Amino acid sequence: MIVITAPTGNIGRHLLPLLLESAPAHDEELRVIVRDPARLPEAVRERVEVITGSHGDPAVVDRAFAGADAVFWLVPPDSSLTPDDAYRGFTRPAVKALAAHGVGHVVGVSALGRGTPVADHAGLVTASLAMDGLIADTGVAYRALANPSFFENLLEEADSIREKGVFTDAVDADRRAPLVAVADIAAVAAGLLLERTWTGSDSVPVLGPQDLSPNDLARIMTEQLGRPVRYERQPLDELRTSLVGYGLNEAFVQGIADMKRAKDEGLDAGVARTPVTASPTTFEEWCARTLKPAVLS
Repeated sequence: MIVITAPTGNIGRHLLPLLLESAPAHDEELRVIVRDPARLPEAVRERVEVITGSHGDPAVVDRAFAGADAVFWLVPPDSSLTPDDAYRGFTRPAVKALAAHGVGHVVGVSALGRGTPVADHAGLVTASLAMDGLIADTGVAYRALANPSFFENLLEEADSIREKGVFTDAVDADRRAPLVAVADIAAVAAGLLLERTWTGSDSVPVLGPQDLSPNDLARIMTEQLGRPVRYERQPLDELRTSLVGYGLNEAFVQGIADMKRAKDEGLDAGVARTPVTASPTTFEEWCARTLKPAVLS
């Protein structure tokens, strides 16, 4: 029995079909925790056991983890909370349920940066790494998917790219860093969940095929979209002011700013890309398949 949290999210919606395709051959049953079952396709609902509710709810995870062998764990960040409450606070009920039901394996979505000089001052990433420690301390076999920023973050810029030919971030225009497609993260997660021969606690970096700078992204988007796209660096103070203006918790906003500053100082540069840590989807492929329809629609 594999339990999947956040099955309709960015990663979960790629992960669930992979597991549905492979689970019968591995004699696995699938159970999902979802707030709104109607967001699952009807064909999916017929093939999985559905637990309705939040996986931050003690009663929900207690029911969902009963009889489970493995769990896919993803925390949906809550911008109304502090970073620690959003990650470790949300995860504490699950940690108790993992221990109570003797769950053997957990694959969690986390971040790059562990062991780097800025890891303790990286805002949301620091909170995510602390969540990893909380899960690992239970003694469960744990693999933290150590991810850089996602290609999919650029979908939030689709309107600006369409209307102004501009996307923004807070890092230096020439700083190259790993970036990854969420579908590649889902593929790694599926492999770990289905082949549970691993033990202990460790990180599994998922680095994409190459490091790219914002200027590299602008060049590739220009080529793929057939229209000029440029990068504008947003000052951190301006970012903080705008996010607080949207009503986000000030401590959470500071966590975002600290994360962005840490990324600009090399947070994601602590792991070498190898055939094991690389993932296949290129930014060019992702632009053609995902960004271009979003921008040009």
